[in-house]
Amino acid sequence: MTEQHRFGNISTPITCHAWNKNRTKIALSPNNHEVHIYEKIGNEWKLQDVLSQHDLRVMGIDWGPNTNRIVTCAIDRNAYVWTQSDDGKWKPTLVLLRINRAATCVKWSPEENKFAVGCGARLISVCYFESSNDWWVSKHIKKPIRSTVTSLDWHPNNILLVAGSADFKVRVYSAYMKDIEKMPEPTPWGAKMSLGQLLAEFINSPSGGGWIHSVSFSPSGNKICWVAHDSSINVADAARGNVVFKLKTDQLPFLSCIWVTERSIVAGGYSCVPLLYSLGSNGQLGFVAKLDNSQKKEVSGFSAMKKFQSLDKQARIHVDNGLDSIHQKAITTIRLYSGTNADATKISTSGLDDHLVVWDLMSLETAIQGLKIV
Repeated sequence: MTEQHRFGNISTPITCHAWNKNRTKIALSPNNHEVHIYEKIGNEWKLQDVLSQHDLRVMGIDWGPNTNRIVTCAIDRNAYVWTQSDDGKWKPTLVLLRINRAATCVKWSPEENKFAVGCGARLISVCYFESSNDWWVSKHIKKPIRSTVTSLDWHPNNILLVAGSADFKVRVYSAYMKDIEKMPEPTPWGAKMSLGQLLAEFINSPSGGGWIHSVSFSPSGNKICWVAHDSSINVADAARGNVVFKLKTDQLPFLSCIWVTERSIVAGGYSCVPLLYSLGSNGQLGFVAKLDNSQKKEVSGFSAMKKFQSLDKQARIHVDNGLDSIHQKAITTIRLYSGTNADATKISTSGLDDHLVVWDLMSLETAIQGLKIV
């Protein structure tokens, strides 16, 4: 069972999207410098506000479920934290990122007391609120990043950060901010927790293998998953000595991935279909199911025989370029919709078409079997 949503007159790619806590509102960018806030009223989505502080295309949106704050970043090298006022309007606060290249991705930490921004300046800005000056400031993680940071995700402990970049590498860092939080406990990734400490580094493939498109921590935080431009899906397990399990698929490259249980991952990208993969107890990655089993219907009974007759009589043939899928263009963003990363029941996807789709994982028998693999 799927839900397909359209928003106003949007007929352009949805660059990214994020949900509020109870999924009654959504923030999305229609491939420009704006962020549109929609609220679901009855069965329809109504435009509530347009956030237009950015000058260039928005690249990342994240909505803190507990603080109800939105953070956005864009090619204009800026990030804003948006707070909703009593009249319902969203007010921006500029973040001091101190970067000279485009901001590419942004993510709130689990406790929402800080967030991280990746950029083309080969660094990560870890941002927190400085109450004495009443503004958001940042500290940088730089080494040994050699290219654009393309994706970020936080460990459940609110301290560790995983980053994927265009230098074909995935790195796990400490993003501990001694000014605002207590010293964390050691994890399987390591015990040194000073800001910027490199705890692990993985190359996507010894021969290169393509830049990283998306990274994600597992619910326990002991594993990371990443997808890259070589059409691979990869898992590194800190509890097993940082061993890496790699599956080279026959799909087009994936652009986004998310854990839906401790051993199950959904990935989507240029193939336009979200796919479920599972990690077996022996560490082997395997394909489980397509979440989209749509099949193209014949248009006006235009069967293969009629196509042949048309070609024979009129030297022309009807051409249908539509795909056998709900998404007709690449999926760029996958978000959790209901449940948790340890036991997800629904996810949402958006992409280069104007579709936003909510997928019910539990309605698919094959998907349920995959989610329960142990």
